[in-house]
Amino acid sequence: MSEKSVVQKAYKIILFDGVCNLCNSSVQFVINRDSKDVFRFAALQSDIGQKLVMERGIDTAQTDSIILIEPGIAYYTKSDAALQIGRHLKGYRTISKILNLIPSTLRNIVYDFVARNRYRWYGKREECMVPTPELKSKFLDSLPQK
Repeated sequence: MSEKSVVQKAYKIILFDGVCNLCNSSVQFVINRDSKDVFRFAALQSDIGQKLVMERGIDTAQTDSIILIEPGIAYYTKSDAALQIGRHLKGYRTISKILNLIPSTLRNIVYDFVARNRYRWYGKREECMVPTPELKSKFLDSLPQK
């Protein structure tokens, strides 16, 4: 399945820091709660992650932890991305809507604080996560590229 066919199926794409333990745990959290199979994933460090970021002109010096792409619609960064993701997870829709009432500038202060300290608090891997065979189809970097 190529990136084009993933986009045509209207999957939402989560780009994440593939060496961050917190980010990898968050990906597992989303996968376990993605009952409607809404999301696909790629590490920011991967070729496809870099391509998607460049196509949208996203500065990864400013946002290097999570990006949500809704192909053909929009992309979200930082706390906006996290809340948009939460809106699609069973049990987290309401809390995401409530937290979205807080101005993004305030939410991003907290988000940026956690993002700056994520390696210190949660650790860092030497290389990006390799998905299990059962989860490979959810990761764009695992799909054959055309």
